[in-house]
Amino acid sequence: MMVGQGGQPVVILPEGTQRYVGRDAQRLNILAARVIAETVRTTLGPKGMDKMLVDSLGDIVITNDGATILEQIDVQHPAAKMIIEIAKTQDKEAGDGTTSAVVIAGELLAKAEELLDQNIHPSIIIKGYTLAAEKAQEIIDKIAISVEPDNEETLTKIASTSVTGKNAESHKELLAKLAVNAVKQVAEKLDSKYVVDIDNIKLEKKEGGSVKDTQLIRGVVIDKERVHPRMPKKIEGAKIALINEALEVKKTETDAKINITSPDQLYAFLEQEEKMLQEMVEQVAATGANVLFCQKGIDDLAQHYLAKAGILAVRRVKKSDMEKLAKATGAKIVTNVKDLTSEDLGYAELVEERKVAGENMIFVEGCKNPKAVTILIRGGTEHVVDEVERALEDAIKVVKDVMEDGAILPGGGATELELSIKIDEFAKQVGGKEQLAIESFAEALKIIPKTLAENAGLDTIDVLVKAISEHKNKGKAIGVDVFGGEPADMIERGVIEPARVKRQAIKSASEVAIMILRIDDVIAAKLSKGEGKGGEMGGGMGGMPGMM
Repeated sequence: MMVGQGGQPVVILPEGTQRYVGRDAQRLNILAARVIAETVRTTLGPKGMDKMLVDSLGDIVITNDGATILEQIDVQHPAAKMIIEIAKTQDKEAGDGTTSAVVIAGELLAKAEELLDQNIHPSIIIKGYTLAAEKAQEIIDKIAISVEPDNEETLTKIASTSVTGKNAESHKELLAKLAVNAVKQVAEKLDSKYVVDIDNIKLEKKEGGSVKDTQLIRGVVIDKERVHPRMPKKIEGAKIALINEALEVKKTETDAKINITSPDQLYAFLEQEEKMLQEMVEQVAATGANVLFCQKGIDDLAQHYLAKAGILAVRRVKKSDMEKLAKATGAKIVTNVKDLTSEDLGYAELVEERKVAGENMIFVEGCKNPKAVTILIRGGTEHVVDEVERALEDAIKVVKDVMEDGAILPGGGATELELSIKIDEFAKQVGGKEQLAIESFAEALKIIPKTLAENAGLDTIDVLVKAISEHKNKGKAIGVDVFGGEPADMIERGVIEPARVKRQAIKSASEVAIMILRIDDVIAAKLSKGEGKGGEMGGGMGGMPGMM
């Protein structure tokens, strides 16, 4: 960038810097955001299509989970990166509705562009969008339906709605039931409210078998095997010790040198080592433990003594698994074998080593009231197992939302239609130029029912007109039934979603749209060597560094 001053050019920005100002900057940012929204839009709803993503190493991911798609694609455009951020936030906060959030953000920007073309200033659009977003939150709070947080039927419908449209849909009843049972098992009640830490639900994947072999284990599955073949494979009425120190001869902390001058001394030295290991094992056995999980290593000789004592031992167990074992069995993790007492032991009806898909795994089952559980996911191929895992993750998160908040909304685009109608009425009360922006916000929300119909191969305009008219006449639960191709009552159909998902989707979509509209100057430094010109969708667009 150069500015002339008395005939002398002044260089302000370094060579190779790209700068877009005013309308150009807005146009390109909106375009980038819309490309991302269009990418995931076809995946929305029960009839959504899948994406196949191939990374630079040739690894394949096949999914229609918005969060996964946006996480996997390589994006360079700064505005596109901002859109991806909302998908991540949505996933963290609500667990579902990532595609909806991104699609709404893209449509808000598309509608804003139409207003910019009519020479309406961005700050007026921003003000209108801010008012509309606040109104949307108010409306959601009003129309949200309170439910009993531990009502199994409602929770199963919620989980089922979340799984619908994923690859695992044919087994949605099973997966919904598993998600509900798992969340209810780990939920803890604090002052009449539930708190769910979903880290206590472990998803263990193993290819082979069918999706219907997926099961919930009231305990923990560890992807390890016994350390010694002479140890028992199966222990009923297991008393479990958890130790996070190595069952090995202690090494000195400082560098030490031991001089041995005669065979007797060597023999005594080895005997002492043996004795130390034997004592360690005796201390474990003395507490009555018959199963031992060790976070660190177990010496070969210690393995021999443990096998002799009839103790099933597993070594190098992950820290997270040790914590889950403690929560499931009621055992305490002990740092020093000497401190281990019978009170520190946990209990399980059964600890068994089983072969799953050709690999040994340790099953800890039948824990009394486990606060940690495992879902063992099965499926024909790696991609199926991965997609079932993604479906279960979403289902678990939405069940958690409802258990914690106790509020639901109708799905199938019904909530968006209600918001659209109500915000449109609100626009007329506001008046002025802001009214146009609020009306655009209301119009943008129709993108959800419209996309649901589009992805199901229905006549979009016809379905939308019918849905809006029935929604006004028959009530706020009318949405688009993509299976029947007609408007229908979503609550009756059991298509329900947590209020938290909708609240967060509209919050993050409007915030990112407003943030992108505020930008009127983009100064992009020259790409450093080795950086490509955009990933998946290659090339620049309008001279910008690669869109994606």
